[in-house]
Amino acid sequence: MIQQQVDLAKFNTLRLNCVASFFTDVSALEQLREANSFAASRNLPLMLLGEGSNIVLPPKLEALVVRIALRGLDFSAVSSQRTEVTVAAGENWDWFVERCVSRNLWGLENLSLIPGLVGAAPIQNIGAYGAEFKEHLTSLELFDLANGKVETVSASECLFGYRDSIFKQAYRDRFVILGARFSLPNKAEPRLQYGGLASELQSEDSNSLTPMQVREAVCRIRRSKLPDPEITPNAGSFFKNPIVSEELAENIAQKYPQLISFESGSNRKLAAGWLIEQAGFKGKCSGPVGVYEKQALVLITNGGAQSLQLLDLAAEIQARVLELFGVELEIEPRCYNLHAEITNP
Repeated sequence: MIQQQVDLAKFNTLRLNCVASFFTDVSALEQLREANSFAASRNLPLMLLGEGSNIVLPPKLEALVVRIALRGLDFSAVSSQRTEVTVAAGENWDWFVERCVSRNLWGLENLSLIPGLVGAAPIQNIGAYGAEFKEHLTSLELFDLANGKVETVSASECLFGYRDSIFKQAYRDRFVILGARFSLPNKAEPRLQYGGLASELQSEDSNSLTPMQVREAVCRIRRSKLPDPEITPNAGSFFKNPIVSEELAENIAQKYPQLISFESGSNRKLAAGWLIEQAGFKGKCSGPVGVYEKQALVLITNGGAQSLQLLDLAAEIQARVLELFGVELEIEPRCYNLHAEITNP
């Protein structure tokens, strides 16, 4: 059923005030086809919504907002080494990871506790603690909004990059992700080289380590650093970690020896949270918006903010970091204007 004038504050984790002109839930392919036809007949943008954990919404949206609620999960052993897993786009990502880990399947445990739905994960190629979504993906099932056809694309066709994919580029706003297929290893393949994960697990026997133990360690670390959006409205990391030349990183390190950076091919990836903290924004509040006191990469609201207030703070942070370090910070969540189109704040 398509509803009119729906308040989306409870459907986005920043709790930004926003009213959509039209709204519907989609739990079946035929419902998606009907929603697509409805939007086209009224010349409205069709805006997809999962759990609202990576978006910045305006006060009003002249669009048909479609909340994805497709369900389904299937495990199929293809060999003694690997298991094929097929999951629908509307399943909660962390629930899906927990289901895989509980079967002692490896590959997704480092991505535990990342908010959002499975269908949103490939769009920005979610990643954490040295692992990325793309690594064990084999294919995605898509619905083409232009012609109504369902097709399958391989992982290689998705052109995944750092927090990037073809769905942010050539396929932007053209396809709806219906489901994903993974090939997960049955044998131990722990990835512990990133951050404090190894130290968190140092008391465990490395020879008998399970994916559940890694998942639980990741969850402990994330909960200690990141706010629960149910308590403190936020969208997780608000800025991408910038990738800069070795030369620029070295120049910054000469002035700031404590610079946190990582190898990224022939370049360096800088810790955006560290840059923001050095710029003096950690814990800073500006009316109903602010920077989280435990992690400067996270912007928060008091649950009654407007998008412009949040984006003004983001712009202030970007300007100061550019002034101090010569580094441009890119906003990670997608920002919509009144007509459900992307903006560049």
